Formats: sequence, structure tokens, C-alpha cells
Amino acid sequence: QVQVVESGGGLVQPGGSLRLSCAASGSRFSINAMGWYRQAPGKQRELVAVITSSGSTNYADSVKGRFTITRDGAENTVYLQMDSLKPEDTDIYYCNAVAYLRPGSGYFEVWGQGTLVTVSS
Repeated sequence: QVQVVESGGGLVQPGGSLRLSCAASGSRFSINAMGWYRQAPGKQRELVAVITSSGSTNYADSVKGRFTITRDGAENTVYLQMDSLKPEDTDIYYCNAVAYLRPGSGYFEVWGQGTLVTVSS
């Protein structure tokens, strides 16, 4: 069984920075991609940033130039550095991992519990 655990959320003033971390753990699995999504009450969950096992990245237009996603492949850990935070970045941030047990076995998704990011003065 694979699970992901997030950390690093909290309260920050507008213009400030936060770093989120997400670690995937379990037995005999490989990661295809890991990413961060966010969701506000009553709204759909939306992609923030994703990074593949090859290092390719994709960002939501609203965070380009402010957020940076990186990974430590050896540790199955992904980080989201969030700079120049705005009040509209306030959301619950969820870590997502797309994993597989062995080549050709098909992918499955794992979600974290979420971590709250609040941007407010």
C-alpha cells in the first residue's frame, strides 16, 4: 500500500513564502508523477503544479513565476516552494502521486489528507 503525507502549511502574510513537502511511502512501487492540487470550499480541486519522474513540470497559469515544484527521486518526495503569496492562494493543498507497482501494471493515484495554506495579513 502506498501513502503520501504532506507537511508545511500554515499562515503567512501576503508577499510571503511557504514550502510544502510531500513524501510517498510504501513497498515496491515506483512514481510516475507527483503534484499538488488545491481546493477551496464549494469549488473543484485544481492542479497547482506537477512534476514527472523525468523532471518535466507543469504549472497552473495563476502560479507560474511564483511557485516552484521540485523532487527528490531517491526519497519519493516532492516540494512546492511558494513565493509572493497572495490571499487568493488560500486553500487546502493536496499532494497527489501517480504510481505503479511494476512496468505495465497500470497506474494508480494516491492522495494526501491535505494541508491548509492561509495567506492573510
